[in-house]
Amino acid sequence: DDDDDIPQLSSHTLAALQAFYLEQQQREGIKTSQGFNQYSIGSIEEDWQLSQFWYSDETASCLANEAVAASGKGGRIACVSAPSVYQKLKEQDGKDFSVCILEYDRRFSVYGEEFIFYDYNHPLNLPENLLPHSFDIVIADPPYLSEECLQKTAETIKYLTKGKILLCTGAIMEELAAKHLGVKICKFIPKHSRNLANEFRCYVNYASGLD
Repeated sequence: DDDDDIPQLSSHTLAALQAFYLEQQQREGIKTSQGFNQYSIGSIEEDWQLSQFWYSDETASCLANEAVAASGKGGRIACVSAPSVYQKLKEQDGKDFSVCILEYDRRFSVYGEEFIFYDYNHPLNLPENLLPHSFDIVIADPPYLSEECLQKTAETIKYLTKGKILLCTGAIMEELAAKHLGVKICKFIPKHSRNLANEFRCYVNYASGLD
């Protein structure tokens, strides 16, 4: 019989395989059900090729709360290349503020009208309805630790903000951050969900709650 040459899975292996597929289906089912929180950190996985590193839950919460406090009642908040702060802000649904996310990664288009495609290489290539100086605070985390990236992102920040800036970038960028945005380093030290080789810091140009 030709079937004799076909390798057969043992009943134990077959059961394990079925359990694996069932778990996968259940996981996907949770993601597509209403109970899945699309705004939770990690709902969209990091893409290291895009230099994406999500903040820890505690850091994202701290930065989101700072943004809400700094923007004031009815405030407008822009998150530039800082999706985990955007997600944490959206978890506070019902609070009196509005927020949008400027991001190169089009996976974040699942957030609808609040998503704005953004490429730091073209810092002012923004939608017409994104009016200059229309945000009470801009939170930004430039994807690369280079002066070119910071300088171009700074153009976007200065276009969007009414004044307040919260920048997250490497400690080695302190002098350049002061040069391009007039921001000073805070005592608060941001953490990422995965440890990074470079020391990260926060910088602001106003009296913040991060000191």
